[in-house]
Amino acid sequence: MDAIGIITADLAASLAFYRRLGLDIPADAESAPHVEVTLPGGQRLLWDTEDVIGSFDPDWTAPRGGERLGLAFLCDSPAEVDAVYDDLTGAGYRGHLKPWDAVWGQRYATVLDPDGCAVSLFAANG
Repeated sequence: MDAIGIITADLAASLAFYRRLGLDIPADAESAPHVEVTLPGGQRLLWDTEDVIGSFDPDWTAPRGGERLGLAFLCDSPAEVDAVYDDLTGAGYRGHLKPWDAVWGQRYATVLDPDGCAVSLFAANG
C-alpha cells in the first residue's frame, strides 16, 4: 500500500489536528484542495476536500455514523499517551476514549479528528 486518504469537510481544521500530532504538513497547505505528506517509512497520507471528491464522483456522499477508517499514532510512553490526549482535548478536539490500560498491554486512548474519524494513541505499558 502506498497511501491513506482522508476526505475532509474542513481542510484547515483537519491539517491543524494532524500537525498537533506531529505530522510535518507544509504551513501553506490549507489553500490547496489536495494535500499529501510522506510519512516515515515512505507511505503517504493524503487529504482531499469533499468538494474535490464530488468534482469527479458526483454520486459521492459523506459517510454517516460509525468509523470507516482508524489511524493510530505510536507514543514513546504511557505518559505521552496521556499528555497527547490532554493536549488535543485541551485544544478543543473531542475525546472519544480517555486513556486507559488496555488488557493487551498498552496505554490506549482515542480522540476524534475534526471530521469525526477516530485516531488512536498508544504505547507499550510497562
